[in-house]
Amino acid sequence: MKSYSMHAVMGAANRAVALACQWMRQQCPEGALHDVEAEPRFQNLGVDLLWETPSALLGVEVKGDRSRGHRFFFELVSNFEKNTPGCFLYSKADWLLYVFLPLRRLYALPLPAVREWLIPIAPTFPLQKAHTRTGPIAYTTLGVTVPVAVLLQALPQTEVWQQEREGGFLKLKAVGG
Repeated sequence: MKSYSMHAVMGAANRAVALACQWMRQQCPEGALHDVEAEPRFQNLGVDLLWETPSALLGVEVKGDRSRGHRFFFELVSNFEKNTPGCFLYSKADWLLYVFLPLRRLYALPLPAVREWLIPIAPTFPLQKAHTRTGPIAYTTLGVTVPVAVLLQALPQTEVWQQEREGGFLKLKAVGG
């Protein structure tokens, strides 16, 4: 079981949001980004960013993962001790931008399609626990781990982007697990 401090979790989240914002600006330079992570009404909706493009206003959830990019972790229970649902289940976001931080690789996942595909088959994937400590209080998060290759095969509309050293993003054509 993995264990994290709140400081480490927030550091990864901040790095992922920064990378996701860079990607969104590259995709739509004329768009506007609004960071709503600290606003309670958007926290309750599971939305980190609002992405205003010429054609739409999109809700975006960002997930920063410190692993080596072989499996997605989809949070089903946010706080086991309080029995609160995971963001993956309730988020109203249009997109989940999943960032594997060590690789600087971003997956643009259409969140409603991922949820529709995964929920019925979630019990077939390994359940993983993680403990997070914030001061004297600790809580347990539960989620399923899904191999990247399995998700990409099931949801070919997922886009995979690699951040290059100079900061821009290159769309990857073929990615193994």
